[in-house]
Amino acid sequence: MASFNGQHFDVVIIGAGMSGLAAGIRLAYFGRRTLVIERHGTAGGLNSFYNIGGRCFDVGLHAITNYAPPNAKGVPLSKILRQLRLRYEDLALVPQLGSAIHFAGKRIRFSNDFSLFETEIRREFPRQIDAFCALDAAVRKFCDTALDAPATSARAFVANWINDPVLADTLFLPLCYYGSARENDMDLPQFVTLWKSIFHEGFARPEGGVRRIIRALLDKYREAGGVRLMNRAVKRLRTENGRVCAVELDNGDIFTADLVFSSAGLPETFHLCGVTPDPAIAGTLAFCETITVLDKQPREDFGWGDTILFFCDTENFRYEAVRGSDLVDPTSGVICIPNNYVFTEKGALPEGWLRVTARANFAAWRTLRDAPRDATAYTTAKREWHAALNTVALRHLPQVPVGVFERSIVARDMFTPPTVERFTGRLNGAIYGTPKKSRDGRTPWQNLFLCGTDQGFLGVTGALLSGISIANLYGLIDSTR
Repeated sequence: MASFNGQHFDVVIIGAGMSGLAAGIRLAYFGRRTLVIERHGTAGGLNSFYNIGGRCFDVGLHAITNYAPPNAKGVPLSKILRQLRLRYEDLALVPQLGSAIHFAGKRIRFSNDFSLFETEIRREFPRQIDAFCALDAAVRKFCDTALDAPATSARAFVANWINDPVLADTLFLPLCYYGSARENDMDLPQFVTLWKSIFHEGFARPEGGVRRIIRALLDKYREAGGVRLMNRAVKRLRTENGRVCAVELDNGDIFTADLVFSSAGLPETFHLCGVTPDPAIAGTLAFCETITVLDKQPREDFGWGDTILFFCDTENFRYEAVRGSDLVDPTSGVICIPNNYVFTEKGALPEGWLRVTARANFAAWRTLRDAPRDATAYTTAKREWHAALNTVALRHLPQVPVGVFERSIVARDMFTPPTVERFTGRLNGAIYGTPKKSRDGRTPWQNLFLCGTDQGFLGVTGALLSGISIANLYGLIDSTR
């Protein structure tokens, strides 16, 4: 492994996730000597992959939001391609077939064409359609990309137009599950961003999975001359006079840098600086996900045509941390069928995939994992909840006999909140990080900036835009004047 011990860099970036790589590419293009440090052997961060039994399992990626066709102008995807000097074909994006929301006995369909969603709202909520259109007009006018946009309540914003609680919950269900770190609400800028990215522009998936994007980013970073150090964790950020003066790794290596960008998260970055953060900034929302591989094609053999299905089985949608002794709250969540994109013949997935995501209890899962007297408790609970969440999913999908479904299973896996903490370093396994976002990326240290989740930009598209914006704002001052 290469050693850069004692060397000085213009910028050190903590984390080879989407935001870290995007920032690194942008900086390296302009001649900044850049080092990306990653604690694992695989890049991608919250959107990565792993292999079991010869199969590649995507982590995090259900879909890429903000889909746009080739040559589209003035959209987030075109900015990403331009700023990172990527070609559209580098990402090999294919659009969704169509998704749905199941709540309160209603099925609301949506796709990459907003008019379908509007038609569905008109059908199910005819008395609210004018209010819905007025809300959409207000969303379109709101500048969610401004780094000083106020983090006010999205619930309060929506209530200015929508007075039907079922419709309000219907709108928040997919948006919360795809990005909110706040219980039962969202920051208004994130609400607007997700409304535009999910309802206006919609979902896509790279043929070949998330590996395709990671490979493209790594190739660009290497071509631009960036330096990458894998399987090395940052142990400490040494601070002095309000600045980071050195970056210390777990093996004792030390680097200096003019600037440090951290995608580790806000409270996690505070810990690296030797500061105990306010407990209020720690994320509380954790999730688990089951992954089931089938020897059948979901659409052709089972009639499962949705790409992503958001469901809630209770009268009111509650989006909050699971506490007490419960391991999982199966009453709401997300069902993803990765096969249901408009793949080319070459890109079609040869096996069927079913992924079910639900909110989970970090503390309870950690207690099981660390139980000193029962080493099987954790694996037993995973097996039981894998079956239970599949049962929930089957209730929302076109009917298939349980026996037929079970006989079609050829592989399965499940991740829990402690898995997230172990592989991402996120406190409490909170994928969406702190509810207290730093939109301008600033920290109490003058040369230390956040990128990624805790800047407030989520998902693959958001993470890439975050890395680009932080690099442009703080790392390329001379080059961008």
